[in-house]
Amino acid sequence: MLEKYLQDLGLSDKEALIYLALLQVDSTTALDLSKKTKINRSTVYVVIDSLSKKGLVSETTVGKKTQFQAEPPERLETYIERRKAQFEEQSKRIKDVIPEIKSIQRDTGERPVVRYFEGKEGIVSSGEEIFRNETGEKNEPVYFIYPKDVINEFFPENERAKLRKTRIDSRIRSKALYSYEKGEIPSDETGERIKIDGKKYPISCDIAIYKDKVRISILGKKFSSIFIKSADVANTLKSIFNIAFDKLKEGK
Repeated sequence: MLEKYLQDLGLSDKEALIYLALLQVDSTTALDLSKKTKINRSTVYVVIDSLSKKGLVSETTVGKKTQFQAEPPERLETYIERRKAQFEEQSKRIKDVIPEIKSIQRDTGERPVVRYFEGKEGIVSSGEEIFRNETGEKNEPVYFIYPKDVINEFFPENERAKLRKTRIDSRIRSKALYSYEKGEIPSDETGERIKIDGKKYPISCDIAIYKDKVRISILGKKFSSIFIKSADVANTLKSIFNIAFDKLKEGK
């Protein structure tokens, strides 16, 4: 019971065992501790050194022998307060440290995260997911491919406006390839758009690609959406998109 509590406070299983053993005697040697706790003597020295750094064990010399003694249990309060201060300092630094850690993370070859959403509500949720906690600070656009007629038919203006507002409020510009029988959607300060021939090149999915995230919404008889988080997949689709976009732009 006490061992488990000490472990919850941050001590290892061996630290808890040795500290409790030392509390039961005035002082003792590493050899005696090893016999009592069944822990290898060389390991006992390592554990004692760790407990000493935590302020829970001190050493004394009796004759020619080095002995160790436990500090009073009240020292546990000091240990906890020190840990609390360390955690508070670490919590302040973590926002600065995370970008440094991410900078050494591999950009490719990672295991993709794939999520599946069902129904119209799922499509809306996946649309919100791609911009969650994002801002346009790196000036990277979101890439869209979509059939405007189908989206207008099945999704009311308020739902479309909500997602559009989320993107614009996050200062994320767009590059879009779209089909639309009823006219054209001109480019503006929020994004660059090129219309394609929907009869020649039919589109039945609404696709969005942003940073390392891809959302593919299937607009057939059964609505569903696939969300993929993978730099490899996203970068490949961006390249394919830009090949088509640049060629169409040249032909204008």
